[in-house]
Amino acid sequence: MLDEQLKTQLSAYLERVQQPFELVASLNDSDTSREMLELLQTIQSLRSDKITLRTDGNDARKPSFTLQRTGSTSQLRFAGLPLGHEFTSLVLALLWTGGHPPKVEADVIEQIQALEGDFNFEVYMSLTCHNCPDVVQALALMAILNPQVKTTVIEGGAFQQEVTERGIMAVPMVYLNGQEFASGRMTVEEIVAKLDTGAAARDAAKLSAKAPYDMLIIGGGPAGAAAAVYAARKGIRTGVAAERFGGQVNDTLGIENYISVIETDGPKFAAALEAHTRAYDVDIMNLQRADKLIPAAQPGGLIEVQLANGGSLKAKSVILSTGARWRNVNVPGEAEYKNKGVAYCPHCDGPLFKGKRTAVIGGGNSGVEAAIDLAGIVAHVTLVEFADQLKADAVLVKKLQSLPNVTIHTNAQTTEITGADGKVNGLKFKDRATGEEHLVPLAGVFVQIGLVPNTDWLKGTVALSKFGEIEIDAKGQTNVPGVFAAGDCTTVPYKQIVIAAGAGATAALSAFDHLIRTSVPA
Repeated sequence: MLDEQLKTQLSAYLERVQQPFELVASLNDSDTSREMLELLQTIQSLRSDKITLRTDGNDARKPSFTLQRTGSTSQLRFAGLPLGHEFTSLVLALLWTGGHPPKVEADVIEQIQALEGDFNFEVYMSLTCHNCPDVVQALALMAILNPQVKTTVIEGGAFQQEVTERGIMAVPMVYLNGQEFASGRMTVEEIVAKLDTGAAARDAAKLSAKAPYDMLIIGGGPAGAAAAVYAARKGIRTGVAAERFGGQVNDTLGIENYISVIETDGPKFAAALEAHTRAYDVDIMNLQRADKLIPAAQPGGLIEVQLANGGSLKAKSVILSTGARWRNVNVPGEAEYKNKGVAYCPHCDGPLFKGKRTAVIGGGNSGVEAAIDLAGIVAHVTLVEFADQLKADAVLVKKLQSLPNVTIHTNAQTTEITGADGKVNGLKFKDRATGEEHLVPLAGVFVQIGLVPNTDWLKGTVALSKFGEIEIDAKGQTNVPGVFAAGDCTTVPYKQIVIAAGAGATAALSAFDHLIRTSVPA
């Protein structure tokens, strides 16, 4: 089950287990049960003085196992094998159950422990989903910290009948007390905030009470993180307000073109961005969405950023690095069937369509790469591209054309995503040359048509291009004094991580130059 190298690494981690706990397995005669037993026996053997294994569990979901600390009533269960991307989640659950402290802010831990009520979470994940571990780890931690929280982590591939019965077509999918709670990537802070209804008001008051910053960065992607590091190194008071630190990088799978880093993935890169930023004296305010920018009333005055939760932050200079999001195709059926057959992440949700027919909308690099990945999992892929030829790199196009279960339609306009019984059942497109309409029966549609900048909240305040991008000069300056911008939300011609990071550094240096040349009244 685990090779020797992985056993050695796991053994080193398990040395951090401080408190005894039990692994209680509920097994049947399936191959997955045999693999689970082998995995649990390996774990127990590596720390036999602290970990006990029992196989007398009688849970209805088989195979599954619980982690039960001695003297605790915590309820955390893994149904199916937590391997692949979820092996890290298993290791962390073992450490936390064994008393090793989590790397979570103390106030978040207090907030989890203070939750009152009965919270029975079920989270469905796939082993290839890079968005799932954050949710799995968050809910696992909550179950370990608060006895009123019960969490069951379910590997969809091992419980296909459940997945079908519940109509799950995207992961991670979370149920609370039997009802849909959330889908997609969420942090532990986001989940707790959704449960603790008074948190937003308390947070807003706390934010509004903060002293003004020398430099306030809105957005925590590569541009925002680079700007924060460069600002902090100047010794000035620096703050970062981010809706999700790491930004869209969190949703990127493979990164192989960031110079000096041969290969990594999005979640790891995002975590490194945050770790690097936290290494400096930077006030990071996560889960904060900007709602309005109010320019300084007079030259050298303070700029205000109002937040969606009602809070407000002030600064002598502001850097806008809010990034971009996946563009919607905006046809009938897209919104209605989102997460019910309409998906945006082939790596996460592709395995849910194993053996089924799917489509990809978009013929750029993202679309062609998605079609290639899906072709190895699903029965058939139909790729639909609006232009008269695919826009992806030639090597990708050649690979796609070599696959026997892929059909390519160029010069094709998607007109509707159809469905029945609450889920997708087809895709309609029109041949732009002949006007002929086509209907392709299928179970899933993956939208891969580029990005749209997160700048709606800035309309009427800073100058935007016809595409909604913030207009900047070579120094990252906008048309508003003291307000700079960087990254994918701007008119920079290429949307790349390395370019965004460089633009963030440029904006921070320019903003610092602005600060030393302007006086701010007391």
